[in-house]
Amino acid sequence: MNPSLHDTHFHLDLFEAPRQVLQRIEQARIYTIAVTNVPEVFTHTENLVKESKYVRAALGLHPELANQHYHQVSLFIQLLPKTRYIGEVGLDNQYKSAADFAQQKKVFEQILVACHAATGKILTIHSRRAEKDVVDMIGPHFPGKIILHWFSGSLRELDRAISYGFYFSINHAMTQSENGKKIINRLPTDRILLETDGPFVKIAESPCDPTVIPDIVEKIISLKKVERPEFSVLDIYNNFKTLVS
Repeated sequence: MNPSLHDTHFHLDLFEAPRQVLQRIEQARIYTIAVTNVPEVFTHTENLVKESKYVRAALGLHPELANQHYHQVSLFIQLLPKTRYIGEVGLDNQYKSAADFAQQKKVFEQILVACHAATGKILTIHSRRAEKDVVDMIGPHFPGKIILHWFSGSLRELDRAISYGFYFSINHAMTQSENGKKIINRLPTDRILLETDGPFVKIAESPCDPTVIPDIVEKIISLKKVERPEFSVLDIYNNFKTLVS
């Protein structure tokens, strides 16, 4: 395995045997950001990976849980100094009520304000059916790094996010769908990062973990070779190196 590979969006705590998965990640030497869905889970994940060389815990409050767990924003802010990595956070407007979406926006705004004040954070962000709102709320001058995870919005919003300096993490599902391929083909090669979003994304009914990242890399490179034959895994590594530098 190539030690330069990475997974910027992976739900380690949602696997049935997370310690076994963690051992496979260490053996494969895949740099991994283990996102969490509510702040109260962060400490558990942080303890799980505390001896890991390759995995770091991220502090999150998933938009689909924001309405139920909005009271954990204060805990989020309390835990914020403990990690550079933030996720999963953002907005989701797929089949949501107006009240639910309004609460999500309040929570996301508080998270952005706190991360803006802290500076230097790396955020992996959910934006399903809410891409314009997410890009609007972050804006072009955020003092940190932004990764739009599994982006599925319009090319117009994609281009705007690119102009703001955002990164985009690509998973297996994106390399298989026509919309995903369209987005990958539109992305500048210096904005591409990798993710699995396991266990939500599956290959042949098996939840993805970071050990499948080499297969995702091959598919991305194959898609991008048409426009840039020299594009390689080294370019993707350099993107990750720039992200965390």
